[in-house]
Parts: sequence; C-alpha cells; structure tokens
Amino acid sequence: MDSIPTSTLFAVLAALLLTSAFFSASETAMMAINRYRLRHAAESGVRGAIRAQALLGRTDKLLGVILLGNNLVNSASATLSAVLAIRLFGSGEAVLFVATLLLTFLILVFSEVTPKVVGAAFPERVAYPATLLLTPLLTLAYPVVWFVNLFVQGILRLLRIRQPEPGQENSLGLEELRTIVLESSGRLPREHHRLLMNLLDLEDITVDDVMTPRSQIESIDIEDDLDRIQQQISTSHHTRLVVRAGSPDNLLGVLHVRRVLYALTGEELDLEALKENLEDPYFVPAGTPLFTQLRNFQSGRRRLALVVDEYGELQGLVTLEDLLEELVGEFTTHAPSDAGYLRHEEGGSWLVEGSVLLRHLNRKLGLSLPLDGPKTLNGLLLEQFEDIPEAGVSIKLGNVPVEIVQTQDRAVKMARIHVPPTEAAQPGHVSI
Repeated sequence: MDSIPTSTLFAVLAALLLTSAFFSASETAMMAINRYRLRHAAESGVRGAIRAQALLGRTDKLLGVILLGNNLVNSASATLSAVLAIRLFGSGEAVLFVATLLLTFLILVFSEVTPKVVGAAFPERVAYPATLLLTPLLTLAYPVVWFVNLFVQGILRLLRIRQPEPGQENSLGLEELRTIVLESSGRLPREHHRLLMNLLDLEDITVDDVMTPRSQIESIDIEDDLDRIQQQISTSHHTRLVVRAGSPDNLLGVLHVRRVLYALTGEELDLEALKENLEDPYFVPAGTPLFTQLRNFQSGRRRLALVVDEYGELQGLVTLEDLLEELVGEFTTHAPSDAGYLRHEEGGSWLVEGSVLLRHLNRKLGLSLPLDGPKTLNGLLLEQFEDIPEAGVSIKLGNVPVEIVQTQDRAVKMARIHVPPTEAAQPGHVSI
C-alpha cells in the first residue's frame, strides 16, 4: 500500500463513504416505503416496485446483505483512514485518535444521517433504483447472509421472539384504516372522503340509531273499516306498509302496495286477498350494526325490517333506504310528512320535532350533540331535565340553546334550536 499515491487513497476513502451512504439510504428507504403503494405500483407493472416487493418478501435476507456491505465498507474506511493518518502525520496515539474522530464525523454526516434522511423523505425514488444493485448483491452474498442468519434465528429462538407471518405485519384494522382515510382527506375529493368515512362508521352505528320509532310507524289495522283501509293505502307515500290486527304488537306482515293496486282503482278491497299478499314480518334484534344489517338485507333480499328488543317487543322499523342514507346521504324522495320535523325560522333558529334522531339533527345543522345515549332529541332533553319539561323552559346543550315549545303525552313534541353562528355544539356539557 506504500506504493499507492496518497491522492488515490483519498479517492478510495471517498468512494467507501459514498458506498456506505448508498447502503444507509437503501436500508431506510426500503423500510420506510409504503407497502400498499408499493403493491399497487408492482401490480401496475413498475419494475422497480416489483424488485422492491420481491426483496421485502425476504426482509431478513435483505437486511443481512445491506448490513454486511455497510459494515465491511465502514471497517475498510477505518483501516484506510488510519493508513492515511500515519502516512501524513506519523504513527502516534494522538494522530490515530484524531483520525478516528474525524472519520466518525464524516461517516455520521455523509454516510449515515444525511442519506437516511433522504431515504426516509423519498423512499420510492431511492428504493426503486437501489434494487438494481441490491438484487445481484443478495444473490452473490447469499451464502454469507444465510450463515449469519443461522445465528440470528438461533438468538431469536433463545429470546422466544416469533417473527410475524408474511403479510401479517402489514394488516390493518378498522381504526387504523379510519386514521389513514382521515389523514388523506386533503388528497381525496370531499364526497369520496365522506363516503369512505360513512362506510367505516357503519360498524359502529346500529339500527337503533336510524330506525323509525314505533310511535311513528305507519301501519294498517286490518280490523278498521274497508273504506278507511282503502283510503290509507291510496294516500300512503310508502311502498310498503306494516299490517297489524288491533294492537301494534299483533303484527300480521308487510304489504307491498303494488300488490293491491286494484284497491286504488275503485274496486272493492278484499281483506282475504290482502292477507294472502302479505310478506312475513322480518324481525331483527336491537343493537344490530348497520353493516351487518346491510349484508342481511342483501342476502335475504329484503328492504324492510322490524326492530325488536330483548323481550320481543317492537321498537321501530328500519329500511334499506335508511341504511343507504347513512352511507351516501339523504335522498330527495322522502314523503312530504317526513320533511316536516325540521323547519328554518327567521332569526336563524330551527323548529324541530322532539322525535327527530340526533344523528339527523347533527348532520342537518352541523351540531355535535352526544350520540352515546338517547337517540332522539326528546330522549336527550328528558335525560337532561330528568323530568317532563314545560313549554317555555330553555336548556343549553353544550353551547346550543334549546327552547321547549310544546309537550304532549309525557314527551317533548316541539323544540326550538338556536344554532350558534360560528361554533358547533360541544357534547357532554349541559346547563340550564
């Protein structure tokens, strides 16, 4: 080595530092690359992504060859720096100490920190070209890497550390997926982002949150006069009606109005024919998640279900349209009577029926009323008052003033909500 010019040794040292930088940047980029984006790029035919995915399928081997090359290069750099220090300044302990400090600084700045920052900031730009060298290196150094991994696997077994199955470490749960969708709100169209969030929320929302309460179910009493039944069918805005015999708990079935269209043409309604056209009632337990119920509707080819509690008593009615509205938003095909629960007044206030669902109220008015307790505005007001309030009494839900307008049958019939102009309601705090 004495015959080699000093300038050549400096050039070799610089090359070794650059090689170390390559291994450091490659390691960070390969580990930081987004696996789902990588999979999409590989399926799209990007060659660098295909090579990177193949290398990441053998992570232990990949890390082995990167660390092997990096350590060999750093060891050669240390030896070469000692040779240069002795040649330039003599063989003293102080010289070797200063040379070691200087080399450590150069490695940290040019071979470790800087390339790793670049690799973490631009993983695809670094990883894809790096695979052109890492792939043949892994093939050449495979025997050495395999031998080293024998000791690594042995140590892991002694420590009782089990490696995850391939692909298991990249699996996502609903909460992780929800976080990804939330963080990507700026990159997705607003409607697409809202649709994805609604879809993820279907597992947390139950049929109790969207059902029509028992008291508001439009039903036909088979024991009524024929004229009344015929008029009810002809004036109904629903395509399906629940049929009962007297008591709301004595359900006979569900009638599809189009099956008795002759009742709308002046012909006499035949009760026996009406009963023959009834569909068996489809009951679902309260608390069923909307996503589960959506699949049940699909598999059973149903569009309407009756919600019952643990004692088998009817609690409400839920339709396929109710579930779809939670996913894509409200439709414009509601019956006129369905839109009367919410009316805007002069001054910015809203006149609201007590039976309105809190979820619809939050969505319509941009509020944040709590949803973990009562499902309707009446239920929330009764819970806060702990009594039946009188007309004219006001309460504040968060920072949303609510005035009781009318009470009827031990319930709040109408209320007036004064929506704050700039701030949304904050759940949990209630003052009177």
